[in-house]
Order: sequence, then C-alpha cells, then structure tokens
Amino acid sequence: MRAARYYDRHDIRIEEIEEPQLKPGHVAIDVAWCGICGTDLHEYLEGPIFVPPHGHPHPISGEDAPVTMGHEFSGTVTEVGEGVEGLAPGQKVVVEPYIISDEVDIENTQEYHLTENMNFIGLGGRGGGLSEKIVVESRWVHPVPDSLELDQAALIEPLAVGHHAFVRSRAKAGDVAIVGGAGPIGLLTAAVLRAEGLTVYISEISEARKAKARETGVADEVFDPREVDVAEEVRRRTDGRGADVGFECSSVEVVLDMLIDALRPAGVLVNVSIWGHKPAVDMPTLVLKEIELVGTIGYAHDHRRVIELVEQGKVDLAPFITGRIGLDELVSKGFDELINNNESHVKILVDPRA
Repeated sequence: MRAARYYDRHDIRIEEIEEPQLKPGHVAIDVAWCGICGTDLHEYLEGPIFVPPHGHPHPISGEDAPVTMGHEFSGTVTEVGEGVEGLAPGQKVVVEPYIISDEVDIENTQEYHLTENMNFIGLGGRGGGLSEKIVVESRWVHPVPDSLELDQAALIEPLAVGHHAFVRSRAKAGDVAIVGGAGPIGLLTAAVLRAEGLTVYISEISEARKAKARETGVADEVFDPREVDVAEEVRRRTDGRGADVGFECSSVEVVLDMLIDALRPAGVLVNVSIWGHKPAVDMPTLVLKEIELVGTIGYAHDHRRVIELVEQGKVDLAPFITGRIGLDELVSKGFDELINNNESHVKILVDPRA
C-alpha cells in the first residue's frame, strides 16, 4: 500500500510499504480522509519534534524515522481482532491517535495523555492516516454515526483539541469568551464554545479568516485589532467587566497581551497554541488581576462528547474543509499551500487512495 513517510525536515516521501497485520485487541481500518495538522507542518519545517529521529526509537512504539504520517483521520472498519467488542466491519470510525503505555488504564485515568513518553500515532510510529490502511488498538477507535460523512469525521480530532481547551477553562454556558486567532484550532475551539452555550468573540487580522469565522457562525462578533482596541470592545460589551475566559490560538505575543487585558479579574486564560519560542508574558498584570494561566495539550475523554455535538447538529464541520487532495499532492498542494497560502485554508484533507 502507499503511505506518506517522514524521513526528516523537508523530506517526506510517498512510498509503497507493507500492509499492517491485524493483531488481537486491534482494529483494521481503511482510511478515508486524513487532515494536515499544524503539528505536521512543524515537523516538516522544523522537525523532528514528535517524530523519533532515525537511530533513536520511541520507547513505547519502538519506531524511529522514517514513520508514516497523519493523525487526523477517519475511515471504515474492515476487520476486528480477537477480543474486540463494540466494533464491527463496516462501521465508520475515527481514531484518538495516542501512543501510550499498555499499562495505563485510560478508562480510569483522567490525565492519561500526560503519562510518560506519550506520543501520537502518525508521528511517533504505529502507522498513520496518510496511508491506505492502518491497524489500531481498539481502545483508541471511536464509532461515528452513519449519517456523518467521513470527510467531516476527519475533523473530529482537531475539534477534540478545542473541546479539551474548553474543559480546561472550566467555562460554562452563559460565560463570555475571547478567542485570539481564527486559524483551524481557533475556529474549531470557537465552534465548541458556541455549541456549549458561551458568547464568543474572536480577534483576527486575516480577511479570509475573519470571513470564515463569520460564515461559519462560530462567533458573536469578530474584531480586527488593527481597527479597534479588542480588549476595550470586549469590556464595552460586558458592562466593563471583561471576558470570563480567553483562548490563545495564535502563538503571537501581542495576542497573548490582548487576552490578559481583555479578561476580567480572576478570569482564566487557556493557551491552546504550540509556541516555537518562549514568549514574554505580562506577569505584573497577570498577578494584579489574578488571571489563571492554563496549559492544554491534545485531549482526554473528549472524543465522545464532540461526536455527540456533531451528531446533535450543534457543530457543522463541513464549512471548515477548504481543500481535498490526493496523496501524491501532499507536499505540492498540501504542505506548500498551507505554508505559503495558509490564510485561505482551514483544513486540507488528503485521500490516501487518490
């Protein structure tokens, strides 16, 4: 079968590899669609980061570069291994793409994603969604409704990132949120917040991304910081109080400063973005306002809830798909497009069979 293999930065190759073999407790899946994530772009431009470098195998997967890429994917079950319950051939599924020690009981561990040596399928080994087929431990496989198209289902994984940020914020229906940055994760985080009953404001300078935020209805209002003082606008709409929660989704320092300013005293600021450098943080304001700064990574027990939100019609994933390509076009029309023309895209999906 064909697969996209990561060798090193700027070195991804479409190759023929052996099909994975089904094992007890595992599920065989024909991949339908796989999204290109910002993490994939970081690996391509700056890596290896999550990918274990050649000669340095990951302690759980035992694999090192080259590895098959892709962790935002959907597909159809083709076969289930011995001991697997609740899954059957023909089911539409998505995968929570973790590589975590077999000793971790994820059902009874709230923070399984923070256990030692955690990594991701499609980065740290164990196959990936940028291939025609994959075999995955059954505990990571989540059924999705037959009514959900598989291209939209491929966005469940990044939607779970947004939901985990919402959970970490401890926000509730009726609260006011300010989201800094309307890239893919910012938009999907905003979609979760709206679905959970929050008032949502977004700060963004890109015309295309502002238009997408308005088109998808994920924000009550979208502000351009070149035109208005975003923090003042938030206070004006909250009777001078400020937002209850803020979500940093841009990895830009001025956005971080704006969020600290826009939050009410004792508000919560959740950092969702992955930073490529250590930012300066306005600690005096953080202290004087008793702002709570919260980190977040990945997801934990979030997939079932986001699947419910989509199934109930509270989140429409279709408008966030802005491109569909084949595996041979991964670099030229996928990575290069997202690097050089990223403002025009939310999510580019790859068909591994095309």
